[in-house]
Amino acid sequence: MATATGASAAKRVLSSKLGQSAEKEGLSREVIVLIVGAAAAIGFFVIGGLDYGGTLDLQIRPGEGAGINAALDFFVLGGLAFIGPYGFVESARLRRVAAIEKRLPDFLRDVAEAGRFGMTLPDAIIVAARGRYGLLTEEIKKMASQLEWGVPVATALSLFQERVPTPLVSRVVSIITRANEAGGNVADVLTMVAHDTREVQFAMDERKNSMLTYVTVIYISFFVFLVTIYIMAAVFLPQMVQAGRGIASSSLAGSGAVSLAFQYVPVLFLAFMVAVIVHAVGDGIMAGVLFNGKIAEGLQHATIMLAVGWAFMRFAVPILD
Repeated sequence: MATATGASAAKRVLSSKLGQSAEKEGLSREVIVLIVGAAAAIGFFVIGGLDYGGTLDLQIRPGEGAGINAALDFFVLGGLAFIGPYGFVESARLRRVAAIEKRLPDFLRDVAEAGRFGMTLPDAIIVAARGRYGLLTEEIKKMASQLEWGVPVATALSLFQERVPTPLVSRVVSIITRANEAGGNVADVLTMVAHDTREVQFAMDERKNSMLTYVTVIYISFFVFLVTIYIMAAVFLPQMVQAGRGIASSSLAGSGAVSLAFQYVPVLFLAFMVAVIVHAVGDGIMAGVLFNGKIAEGLQHATIMLAVGWAFMRFAVPILD
């Protein structure tokens, strides 16, 4: 009786600890990074607006003066602050989850082999937790510790699913839980789940390899676009301005027979900058979605393209005047 009472008390303590840890989790790191990035972006947007209105005179490129170009710099920096940190942090989380999922079939096979020796599912998980499964090892040890404290196997699997909330893990946990509740040979079910999980991962890897070509094409086309802008701004458009000024100072200026509106050429720099921003964000998101179907991966590519494109336009392409 005393042993049963002690076990019940231990379960209540463990349940309360689990509840407290869930309450202490609060906002995830990704959400916190997104909030901080949004606050920084708003700050840059306000500076850009004040710079455009003439209240401030802050310049990224010295000697250019205040105006739409200087204001656009702060708008771009605000966009980078908003999508950049979140994109990289979320992509890192997705890579960690992918690394955990990659070793999941190995763990399932080890649990199945332990089950073939007559062990129950909780005992098989505890024994398999002694193995090495990369980043999955930590999660398996947590689940084994919970089982050793007397937590039901369904609850331990559910908590593992909450820590690694992916469709693949959810499906595996659901199948294992139902097979364990139905009874019978759970080892055979685990073996089939491990094989099916490995096949799904192979299919995902093949998709990424095939989509990598399209991602490369997107990057190449974007850099070709930047080089085209540089050639136009450094060679073609200055010749057009020079020809227009020559016509304006010649005897043909007043006749109206020949005219060249070269005064609108500097506006093309703003058009080029806007085009680079649109292409960087759009192409980056498309590259990420094509590669692994995640917008967060696309934000990472968009950040790289936008930063490179903005720096190239502001410090490599000559300003048209």
